[in-house]
Amino acid sequence: MDLVNVDDVRAAAQRLTDVVQRTPVELSRALSAEVGRPVLLKCENLQRAGSFKIRGATNRITQLDEGEQRRGVVCASAGNHAQGVALAAAHTGVAATVFMPVDAPLPKVEATEAYGAAVRLEGSAFDEALANAVAFAEATNAVFVHPFDHPDIIAGQGTIGLELDEQLPADVAAVVVPVGGGGLISGVAAALRDLRPGIRIIGVQAAGCAPFPASLASGRPEALPRADTIADGIAVKRPGVLTLAHVHALVDEVVTVDDDAIASAVVHLLERAKLVVEPAGAVAVAAVRAGLVDADGPLGIILSGGNIDPLLLRGLITSGLAAEGRYLTFTSRISDSPGSLMRLLKTIAHERGNVIGVEHHRFAPRLRYGQVEVLVELEMRGPEHITQLTGVLRDAGYPIKRV
Repeated sequence: MDLVNVDDVRAAAQRLTDVVQRTPVELSRALSAEVGRPVLLKCENLQRAGSFKIRGATNRITQLDEGEQRRGVVCASAGNHAQGVALAAAHTGVAATVFMPVDAPLPKVEATEAYGAAVRLEGSAFDEALANAVAFAEATNAVFVHPFDHPDIIAGQGTIGLELDEQLPADVAAVVVPVGGGGLISGVAAALRDLRPGIRIIGVQAAGCAPFPASLASGRPEALPRADTIADGIAVKRPGVLTLAHVHALVDEVVTVDDDAIASAVVHLLERAKLVVEPAGAVAVAAVRAGLVDADGPLGIILSGGNIDPLLLRGLITSGLAAEGRYLTFTSRISDSPGSLMRLLKTIAHERGNVIGVEHHRFAPRLRYGQVEVLVELEMRGPEHITQLTGVLRDAGYPIKRV
């Protein structure tokens, strides 16, 4: 099987000149201090359409002949590839139909439609949307634009590798890349293996949808029965044949991170780097913070996308803060008498817990006569602060159940 090479990537870069932005690489001082070595962020969340996907889509669509362009293009996506194809098609003057899962984030659906594509919401997950898109292409003779498993897509994504070679210091030891279907890491590896043969290339998948480790072990694409992760942008249950071949030949390692680590990474980037990054785009940061990147020296991290539903972002901020010990929710029981709630809150205040919200329930299950249940939400200063506060409350006779 022929793999994409650096010359293919250089040719793709020439086709993308008028469409794709050269995204910045920024040193993260906060993350560097946390992990003890320089960490540089490649900000593809600032790319047109909000992710790297515009690169591969443009490289694929601009190479269609006149007959193929007249037939239009079709794709399947959880969101970012959809926007990339829609924008690339609009730039080229080609009609685009996009299949998305029925629960695709609304901002991604609206953005795709705003770029001029016809959106069809079909299937409960990406793989079902993909099957419907392929069937539509066969029925209408439209050109199917695969989200990752095509040489033109891989070469287009690989233009990030060319930029990284020019933007990263010479002593960078490893580049850490989010992995869904594998198109991004395949292209980046195709470029960097030639330009920087000694650099380590490490992929990161969400633990709730990580088919690459098993597929690499067996030597063939292995399908997962389901995807269960907040990182919807990389929730691909089966790698491509072509991308698996690239990862097997060119990538050093693929690691996984859980949703708590991903949520915490999203919050870290928002709070400390002032960057809005979707969960899929933050998995590489999560892996570095978790100590999963085996390399001695500075690191480059690709932030692959920033298209996040504001409602999801709100929830991630809460869960991310909770994972870092900065947010605590618990229930307790107090006496149904004047002053009882005030005494509880005074104890919390004495321990410097900052109350965000309180709910007071007289009719909760398993309450004895004369008791009420309270649910308290607090802003905290870390895990040690939580341990201290909950210990003081229990010593004072308050039963604590963390939510």
